[in-house]
Amino acid sequence: MSAKGVGTGRLEAFSDGVIAVIITILVLELKVPARNGVAGLLAALPTVLLYLLTFVQIGIYWVNHHYLVDEADTVTHGMFWANLMFLFCLSLFPFAMEWIGAKGLSSFTAALYAAVSILPGVGYMALWTQIRCTSGGSSQISRGKQVASLLLYAMAIPAAWYRPSASLALVAMVAVLWLLPPKATRREE
Repeated sequence: MSAKGVGTGRLEAFSDGVIAVIITILVLELKVPARNGVAGLLAALPTVLLYLLTFVQIGIYWVNHHYLVDEADTVTHGMFWANLMFLFCLSLFPFAMEWIGAKGLSSFTAALYAAVSILPGVGYMALWTQIRCTSGGSSQISRGKQVASLLLYAMAIPAAWYRPSASLALVAMVAVLWLLPPKATRREE
Protein backbone atom coordinates (compact mmCIF):
# COMPACT_ATOMS: atom_id res chain seq x y z
CA MET A 1 0.00 0.00 0.00
CA SER A 2 1.33 3.41 -0.93
CA ALA A 3 1.59 6.16 1.69
CA LYS A 4 0.56 8.67 -1.00
CA GLY A 5 -2.81 10.18 -0.18
CA VAL A 6 -2.70 9.30 3.53
CA GLY A 7 -4.13 12.08 5.72
CA THR A 8 -2.05 13.77 8.39
CA GLY A 9 -4.25 12.67 11.30
CA ARG A 10 -2.45 9.39 12.00
CA LEU A 11 0.99 11.00 11.87
CA GLU A 12 -0.08 13.77 14.21
CA ALA A 13 -1.89 11.44 16.64
CA PHE A 14 1.07 9.05 16.78
CA SER A 15 3.48 11.94 17.33
CA ASP A 16 1.29 13.40 20.10
CA GLY A 17 1.27 10.01 21.82
CA VAL A 18 5.03 9.53 21.59
CA ILE A 19 5.69 13.05 22.86
CA ALA A 20 3.28 12.47 25.78
CA VAL A 21 5.20 9.30 26.70
CA ILE A 22 8.54 11.16 26.47
CA ILE A 23 7.27 13.85 28.85
CA THR A 24 5.91 11.18 31.21
CA ILE A 25 9.26 9.39 31.29
CA LEU A 26 10.96 12.74 31.84
CA VAL A 27 8.89 13.58 34.91
CA LEU A 28 9.47 10.09 36.32
CA GLU A 29 13.18 10.89 36.38
CA LEU A 30 12.57 13.58 39.02
CA LYS A 31 13.53 12.09 42.37
CA VAL A 32 12.68 13.30 45.88
CA PRO A 33 15.91 14.55 47.47
CA ALA A 34 17.38 12.78 50.52
CA ARG A 35 17.25 15.99 52.55
CA ASN A 36 13.99 17.34 53.87
CA GLY A 37 12.59 20.88 53.92
CA VAL A 38 14.24 23.89 52.30
CA ALA A 39 17.60 22.12 52.10
CA GLY A 40 15.95 19.36 50.06
CA LEU A 41 14.25 21.89 47.77
CA LEU A 42 17.55 23.68 47.21
CA ALA A 43 19.27 20.37 46.47
CA ALA A 44 16.57 19.49 43.92
CA LEU A 45 16.49 22.94 42.29
CA PRO A 46 19.15 22.28 39.59
CA THR A 47 17.35 19.10 38.52
CA VAL A 48 13.98 20.85 38.47
CA LEU A 49 15.42 23.71 36.38
CA LEU A 50 16.92 21.22 33.91
CA TYR A 51 13.57 19.43 33.80
CA LEU A 52 11.87 22.77 33.07
CA LEU A 53 14.32 23.52 30.24
CA THR A 54 13.81 20.06 28.75
CA PHE A 55 10.03 20.24 29.12
CA VAL A 56 9.99 23.62 27.38
CA GLN A 57 12.17 22.29 24.54
CA ILE A 58 9.88 19.29 24.02
CA GLY A 59 6.83 21.55 24.25
CA ILE A 60 8.24 23.89 21.61
CA TYR A 61 8.84 20.94 19.28
CA TRP A 62 5.29 19.70 19.93
CA VAL A 63 3.74 23.09 19.11
CA ASN A 64 5.86 23.63 16.00
CA HIS A 65 5.31 20.03 14.88
CA HIS A 66 1.59 20.84 14.86
CA TYR A 67 2.16 23.96 12.73
CA LEU A 68 4.42 22.01 10.37
CA VAL A 69 2.14 19.01 9.87
CA ASP A 70 -0.77 21.39 9.36
CA GLU A 71 0.99 22.58 6.18
CA ALA A 72 0.80 19.10 4.63
CA ASP A 73 -2.30 17.89 2.82
CA THR A 74 -1.18 14.28 2.78
CA VAL A 75 1.67 12.26 4.27
CA THR A 76 4.32 10.65 2.09
CA HIS A 77 6.60 7.72 2.82
CA GLY A 78 9.49 10.16 3.37
CA MET A 79 7.45 12.17 5.87
CA PHE A 80 6.66 9.05 7.89
CA TRP A 81 10.35 8.14 8.16
CA ALA A 82 11.50 11.71 8.82
CA ASN A 83 8.88 11.96 11.57
CA LEU A 84 10.08 8.69 13.13
CA MET A 85 13.67 9.97 13.04
CA PHE A 86 12.55 13.21 14.72
CA LEU A 87 10.62 11.33 17.44
CA PHE A 88 13.54 8.97 18.08
CA CYS A 89 15.88 11.91 18.56
CA LEU A 90 13.37 13.63 20.85
CA SER A 91 13.08 10.44 22.91
CA LEU A 92 16.76 10.72 23.91
CA PHE A 93 16.07 13.68 26.24
CA PRO A 94 15.11 11.47 29.24
CA PHE A 95 18.40 9.57 28.79
CA ALA A 96 20.43 12.79 28.92
CA MET A 97 18.44 14.02 31.93
CA GLU A 98 18.96 10.74 33.77
CA TRP A 99 22.70 10.84 33.03
CA ILE A 100 22.96 14.32 34.53
CA GLY A 101 20.80 13.20 37.47
CA ALA A 102 23.04 10.21 38.14
CA LYS A 103 26.43 11.82 37.50
CA GLY A 104 25.77 15.50 38.24
CA LEU A 105 26.34 18.50 36.01
CA SER A 106 29.84 18.34 34.56
CA SER A 107 31.55 19.29 31.34
CA PHE A 108 30.77 15.87 29.89
CA THR A 109 27.12 15.72 30.95
CA ALA A 110 26.44 19.27 29.73
CA ALA A 111 28.12 18.46 26.38
CA LEU A 112 26.04 15.28 26.16
CA TYR A 113 22.85 17.25 26.86
CA ALA A 114 23.78 19.81 24.17
CA ALA A 115 24.52 17.02 21.68
CA VAL A 116 21.19 15.35 22.46
CA SER A 117 19.54 18.76 21.95
CA ILE A 118 20.96 18.99 18.42
CA LEU A 119 19.49 15.67 17.32
CA PRO A 120 15.77 16.56 17.40
CA GLY A 121 16.66 19.80 15.60
CA VAL A 122 18.22 17.78 12.79
CA GLY A 123 15.24 15.40 12.76
CA TYR A 124 12.80 18.30 12.71
CA MET A 125 14.70 19.90 9.84
CA ALA A 126 14.47 16.62 7.89
CA LEU A 127 10.72 16.51 8.48
CA TRP A 128 10.42 20.20 7.56
CA THR A 129 12.27 19.51 4.31
CA GLN A 130 10.02 16.55 3.45
CA ILE A 131 6.88 18.59 4.07
CA ARG A 132 8.19 21.64 2.22
CA CYS A 133 8.88 19.48 -0.84
CA THR A 134 5.21 18.52 -1.10
CA SER A 135 3.28 21.51 0.25
CA GLY A 136 2.57 24.50 -1.92
CA GLY A 137 2.14 27.20 0.73
CA SER A 138 4.75 29.32 2.42
CA SER A 139 6.20 27.85 5.56
CA GLN A 140 5.37 29.39 8.94
CA ILE A 141 8.67 28.07 10.29
CA SER A 142 11.82 29.57 8.82
CA ARG A 143 14.90 27.60 7.84
CA GLY A 144 17.00 30.47 9.23
CA LYS A 145 15.58 29.97 12.71
CA GLN A 146 16.27 26.24 12.47
CA VAL A 147 19.87 26.78 11.36
CA ALA A 148 20.45 29.39 14.09
CA SER A 149 19.15 26.86 16.64
CA LEU A 150 21.47 24.12 15.42
CA LEU A 151 24.42 26.53 15.54
CA LEU A 152 23.62 27.53 19.14
CA TYR A 153 23.32 23.87 20.11
CA ALA A 154 26.63 23.13 18.39
CA MET A 155 28.27 26.04 20.24
CA ALA A 156 26.92 24.64 23.50
CA ILE A 157 29.03 21.48 23.17
CA PRO A 158 32.47 23.13 23.38
CA ALA A 159 31.06 25.70 25.83
CA ALA A 160 30.37 22.80 28.20
CA TRP A 161 34.10 22.16 28.48
CA TYR A 162 34.62 25.81 29.42
CA ARG A 163 31.64 26.07 31.79
CA PRO A 164 28.70 23.62 31.94
CA SER A 165 26.27 26.36 32.96
CA ALA A 166 27.25 28.40 29.87
CA SER A 167 26.39 25.39 27.73
CA LEU A 168 22.93 25.13 29.29
CA ALA A 169 22.48 28.89 28.84
CA LEU A 170 23.06 28.50 25.08
CA VAL A 171 20.50 25.69 24.98
CA ALA A 172 18.08 27.93 26.88
CA MET A 173 18.69 30.70 24.30
CA VAL A 174 17.32 28.36 21.64
CA ALA A 175 14.18 27.84 23.71
CA VAL A 176 13.72 31.60 24.05
CA LEU A 177 14.19 31.96 20.28
CA TRP A 178 11.28 29.58 19.67
CA LEU A 179 8.88 30.69 22.42
CA LEU A 180 7.17 33.23 20.17
CA PRO A 181 4.75 31.71 17.66
CA PRO A 182 5.54 31.97 13.93
CA LYS A 183 4.67 35.37 12.37
CA ALA A 184 1.77 33.99 10.34
CA THR A 185 0.22 32.51 13.48
CA ARG A 186 0.63 35.77 15.44
CA ARG A 187 -1.25 37.64 12.71
CA GLU A 188 -4.19 35.19 12.94
CA GLU A 189 -4.62 35.68 16.71
